[in-house]
Amino acid sequence: MDKLTAAKVLLDVAQTESFTATAERLDMSRPMVTRYVEAAENWLGSRLLQRTTRKVSLTSAGEQLLDELQSWVDQAQQMEESLMPTKAITGFVRLSVSMSFGFSQLMPALEKFRQRYPAIKIDIDAQDRAVDMVAERIDLAIRTTNDPNPALIGRPFSVCYSKLVASPDYLARSPSITQPQDLTHHACLGYKNFGRHVWQLQQQNQHQEIEVNCDITANEATVLLHGSLAGLGISMQPDYLADEWIKRGKLVWLLPEWQLMTLQMYLLYPSRKHLSPPVRAMIDFLLDYFADQTHTNQPNAKRE
Repeated sequence: MDKLTAAKVLLDVAQTESFTATAERLDMSRPMVTRYVEAAENWLGSRLLQRTTRKVSLTSAGEQLLDELQSWVDQAQQMEESLMPTKAITGFVRLSVSMSFGFSQLMPALEKFRQRYPAIKIDIDAQDRAVDMVAERIDLAIRTTNDPNPALIGRPFSVCYSKLVASPDYLARSPSITQPQDLTHHACLGYKNFGRHVWQLQQQNQHQEIEVNCDITANEATVLLHGSLAGLGISMQPDYLADEWIKRGKLVWLLPEWQLMTLQMYLLYPSRKHLSPPVRAMIDFLLDYFADQTHTNQPNAKRE
């Protein structure tokens, strides 16, 4: 039995603490996972995993050998990848991303990715909520946040700027907006949460926190975008969604001299030590792709 594969399977079980979860993640049967783990233990001459009815954990020998085994797998994997042409890299990546970023930004990136890695299969889980990446078998998540989960590895790759927007029809029948406080007299569309709807705006050294009225809320940006397009009120939208509609005259950018809070965009994954070649290829590609996008699409001059 292949020693490298056996070592990879054992390391994955050590991470998931479940033979069943590893079988699902690696797309193999549970008995096959068991055989690979037993082969690795026989090869290394020691019992490395303690099995109980509820949980799988490392033995003391497993804890001692884990880092050394991981180092050996990493070196072997890097050697394989360096000798392997990109078109020969095969495997599967399960990716979690918001719907709005997924269709507007990720899909164009994946078109380029597939040209370089045509044998890598991709499954996209589109939702605007935090996920348990291990339990839901997510390899890589794209999240917009200034407070990433410290239990995950976070690689910043871009910055998300936002705009306040409303349709011309809504503005024609509503009070004028010349300063942030005017927002309190308007219908606003907010992101679903359990607290107050407070929009933070900044202009040079001035900072204002405006509590707005949100009779309509949603947990997804494109829903709020289309609410504004339908004339329901003002919404806060990421530039990558709003700019196209502003150029077409369907939305108006409100208070352009005021800057909304910027958010960092991250690639998140559970561990540096358990990256398959397809996942590693996806991370490296997206970091390079969005670095190029940032250089070619600078923020509007009014933000500077």
